[in-house]
Amino acid sequence: MTSVAFAQPPAAPASRLAQLRARPRKAGEASFFFYDAHFRNDAVKVLPGEFFVHDEDILLLTTLGSCIAACLWDRDKRVGGMNHFLLPDAGGSADSGRYGSFAMDLLIGEMVKRGATRATMEAKVFGGGAVIRGMSTINVGQQNTDFVLEYLRTERIPVVSKDVLDVHPRKVCFLPASGKAMVKRLASTNTDALVAQERAAAARALPAAGGSGSVDLF
Repeated sequence: MTSVAFAQPPAAPASRLAQLRARPRKAGEASFFFYDAHFRNDAVKVLPGEFFVHDEDILLLTTLGSCIAACLWDRDKRVGGMNHFLLPDAGGSADSGRYGSFAMDLLIGEMVKRGATRATMEAKVFGGGAVIRGMSTINVGQQNTDFVLEYLRTERIPVVSKDVLDVHPRKVCFLPASGKAMVKRLASTNTDALVAQERAAAARALPAAGGSGSVDLF
């Protein structure tokens, strides 16, 4: 009897989350991938000191107290990214995404690698809240906010929208292909984890810190 070999069906393509988890991770790149049931979208959580850049609308999420998240978008290449930094800088050449000076350089550099240019970038900025009650000696949120706005002004990247300062923690979502940003101001209660993070940041000596557009609430 003659045997007949049957062609095997092609393997199903790996899901986007599986592909993202499998690829090599760059230093400082966010890697906590999950499916967000609320937005019904693949998502990545950007933790303090991390960044993420992509050209598809995977949801980028982070939660902020006095920290800053800068969301950059190139309107021509339709590529975008988010970072999350704790302090303006370390007073030296600290190569850590925890510090704004390095975090901004890193984010812009990764955008440029994907074809973006400073001339066609725009920014949305979030955070800088005074979430630690009674912290009057060093206003980390104010210094972070002053730093990032001055940095973007120097780089000639327009800030098309921002939600900064005040006393509220924030949850921020960003879609890097469309440039859409969403922000939710959180209650000032039940933020123990954020406060612990902010106290650790505020304990460091800080040097002096050297619009329009849409942001949706959710």
